[in-house]
Amino acid sequence: MSFKEIKSLLRMVNVDMNDMYAYRLFKECDHSNNERLEGTEIEEFLRRLLKRPELEEIFHRYSGEDRVLSAPELLEFLEDQGEDGATLARAQQLIQNYELNETAKQHELMTLDGFMMYLLSPDGAALDPAHTCVFQDMDQPLAHYFISSSHNTYLTDSQIGGPSSTEAYVRAFAQGCRCVELDCWEGPGGEPIIYHGHTLTSKILFRDVIQAVRDHAFTVSPYPVILSLENHCGLEQQAAMARHLCTILGDMLVTQALDSPNPEELPSPEQLKGRVLVKGKKLPAARSEDGRILSDREEEEEEEEEEGVEAAEQRRWAKQISPELSALVVYCCATRLRTLRPAPVPPQPCQVSSLSERKAKKFIREAGNSFIRHNAHQLTRVYPLGLRMTSANYSPQEMWNSGCQLVALNFQTPGYEMDLNAGRFLINGQCGYVLKPACLREPDTNFDPECPGPPKTTLTIQVLTAQQLPKLNAEKPNSIVDPLVRVEIHGVPADCARKETNYVLNNGFNPRWGQTLQFQLRAPELVLVRFVVEDYDTTSPNDFVGQFTLPLNSLKQGYRHIHLLSKDGASLSPATLFVHIRIQSS
Repeated sequence: MSFKEIKSLLRMVNVDMNDMYAYRLFKECDHSNNERLEGTEIEEFLRRLLKRPELEEIFHRYSGEDRVLSAPELLEFLEDQGEDGATLARAQQLIQNYELNETAKQHELMTLDGFMMYLLSPDGAALDPAHTCVFQDMDQPLAHYFISSSHNTYLTDSQIGGPSSTEAYVRAFAQGCRCVELDCWEGPGGEPIIYHGHTLTSKILFRDVIQAVRDHAFTVSPYPVILSLENHCGLEQQAAMARHLCTILGDMLVTQALDSPNPEELPSPEQLKGRVLVKGKKLPAARSEDGRILSDREEEEEEEEEEGVEAAEQRRWAKQISPELSALVVYCCATRLRTLRPAPVPPQPCQVSSLSERKAKKFIREAGNSFIRHNAHQLTRVYPLGLRMTSANYSPQEMWNSGCQLVALNFQTPGYEMDLNAGRFLINGQCGYVLKPACLREPDTNFDPECPGPPKTTLTIQVLTAQQLPKLNAEKPNSIVDPLVRVEIHGVPADCARKETNYVLNNGFNPRWGQTLQFQLRAPELVLVRFVVEDYDTTSPNDFVGQFTLPLNSLKQGYRHIHLLSKDGASLSPATLFVHIRIQSS
């Protein structure tokens, strides 16, 4: 068989492989040196490609003399793993699902090959398979959820000169995003346009974006979408916006309050399935409590200081609200949050405030628990500073720690911040809504992320081996990966930590570490665990190889494979990490 034939054979039996390693192995097994493998050479190639000594060791620990696992022996392994619902019937089911040898399967036995297939499957992964579908209570008020949110959704590149595109909205929805931003400006021919004002970003029609919302908002998730309008249009074009929203979205659009048993609370994601909410200005008597005319320009004074003073005319327009557009704002009325009100004032669940990351950090620092109580019944949107010209992001974790629901990130900018966002919303069917921990939902909660109390949980991760790590740096095509593994904890400040293994020289195919990393956690319910593999470099910063991020509460114990993702969240299959995980509560 030629290398090409071997590759298609492996593909047929569902064995994924990295071409670079497979070809190197192919050459080592080609003893006749004729670019073909025969008989015993093919067998040697497959055995070496698939050999996992560390899995054999675990397998033999449970299988005893006969070198096969009976259902009771597999059950013993499942119990040691801490598997929920480990029963004999479950063990028998796993043998039926993953054993490759028909004779073994008939006798309810699992061979080493079946055991490896099982551990490499979703059932053997670090992410709890029960958390991959919608498993949380979706009947609580909107303010009780973290909601996947995008900033400057229309941009596909940077804030200053990048292209704007409806495709960027489609992509955000495909990633489970539920709150998108529309920067609306006066356009020619009475048609409002969307772009990053006063910059060279290209312009798209408001109408086209609303059509993209209609066609793509609910392809991945049935739960409600919030359109966050930043409105710079005059009254006529605002009326045109309202017209487009109504005619294009039709019944999808929420235009009046739902009949609700509890009007004091926001409706739930379940009640709002398939619906679109508009977040924008509302005309009461067009004045807020302090007599100012309301504005949904995100924190005007901050934006001025960051983007230069707006044209006076645009500023005047932004103060005027068309009644047609105002009427479409039902549950998400944009309001200023200047100070956190003293408790006696009743909550205003339909008011949403937008804060820059700087303002949000100020509230977190100065108001701590009051800010969390505010976020228990009202929505807060946080957005990146306008100074971030390259569309860089901030860490969303700090905002989630305080219960902010709409933590808006530049989805077009890969990096650890988007990895955390993807990890936070990886669970619950990737529907874009994740229920906040109880300590962030209770109206009279005393939780303060700055003072989370003593450690409650010990997380112990033994980093064992990795498999087929890709060499991603094209500038060094001949060098082999020198991998190291870093485990990062993202949570309340006292829990944040990072620990790493040593690096293994020149081995990305099957490096072994056998190192243990341990973490003490004070607020485990907020923790995200990020596994990172890097290519060690003595002279320059390490090259990123792959990562995987997930909530601690969705991390399974025992021997687990972690299926690594690339910088932009794509699968790096067959690259995996093999670890042992232990979570102990004190």
